[in-house]
Amino acid sequence: MGKSLKGKELGKGISQRKDGRYRGRFVNRFGKNQDVYDNTYNGVMKKLREAKYADEQEVNVVSSNMILDEWFDIWIDTCKKNCRNNTKELYKQHYKRISDEVGWRKLNKLNLVILQNAINHLNTDNERKNTKIVLSDMLEKAVDSDLLVKNVAKKLNTVISNDKKEERRVLTKEETALFLKEARNAFYYDLFIVALETGMRIGEITGLFWEDVDFKEKIIHVRHSLTYFQKDGKYVYELHSPKTQKGYRDIPLTKKAVDALHRQYARKQDILLKGKEPLEGFENLVFITRKNTPTTQFNVSDAIGNIIRKINQKFPDISFKRFTCHTFRHTAATRFFEANVPLKTISTLLGHTQLQITADLYTHTTDESMRERIKLYEMMG
Repeated sequence: MGKSLKGKELGKGISQRKDGRYRGRFVNRFGKNQDVYDNTYNGVMKKLREAKYADEQEVNVVSSNMILDEWFDIWIDTCKKNCRNNTKELYKQHYKRISDEVGWRKLNKLNLVILQNAINHLNTDNERKNTKIVLSDMLEKAVDSDLLVKNVAKKLNTVISNDKKEERRVLTKEETALFLKEARNAFYYDLFIVALETGMRIGEITGLFWEDVDFKEKIIHVRHSLTYFQKDGKYVYELHSPKTQKGYRDIPLTKKAVDALHRQYARKQDILLKGKEPLEGFENLVFITRKNTPTTQFNVSDAIGNIIRKINQKFPDISFKRFTCHTFRHTAATRFFEANVPLKTISTLLGHTQLQITADLYTHTTDESMRERIKLYEMMG
């Protein structure tokens, strides 16, 4: 029970300061002491009721006097509550880069110079860009919550190193043929085929279940995506539904893809016969490891790297350039485009939300296709 300056009992959480102002205090849902002040007893009682009600309705935040680290915890738990766990972990990684330098600062004392100095110390423009994205959203939510007047993170400059942006890698037809030839006996050969024939994301392929494959109609139903990420110091698998409605789609299968899936089915039966038990909840995955556990983009990337090293050792004059799992998706889109598949159809096959994404990012004109088109132009002339 607090008391007034004259010794009068004021009630739980209410006290009077030496300057005569009344203070109301309670522990909010974040476990923090939250204070309200007023010049009158009735005024502070009203503010205390309003603050407690806001706390119960979960519409409040801690005081604007909090530090940036505290606001990040609230932002990630409240504003990003519906995000996938692996996405939250990425946000944490991006924020952690600057938390030591600015995380201790009060939210309402931040300015452009302080934040710019922090991200200037990061290693690459890409790191700066990703950290700015997180900071901008954090401070925008702080503005919306009446904790800040403006979002200074929007003005951050991320181009410091002026890193050269690498062109997206697309395999030529010759490169594709050579890669598949050298990968013929690789464990993930059939996964490579499915990736190149469908344009599916690597998470969609590793998250593919046999019930998603319709051999009769020769269709794959894209319904899941598998993620593998570090959470609380431990790597975990998580299965998710597509992020957007466009992500739910049916992809017609080519003969090459059907044959690859039949081979993969036989491969999985061999693994089961060896007594390799699957993880609970992942028993019916199409693509797995030799131990019958879910495979990941890391496993596939390692397999790609091994094949490229094999090619470069066998053909030293070629200098076969490295590529990622996502290159299969870019390559498939480009082959669709070169085969005169309508752009809208390609966009649907890839599960894009906007046609412009397909046009700008996932169709590439190779040197080979340019020569073919020029020859056609000459013949028409």
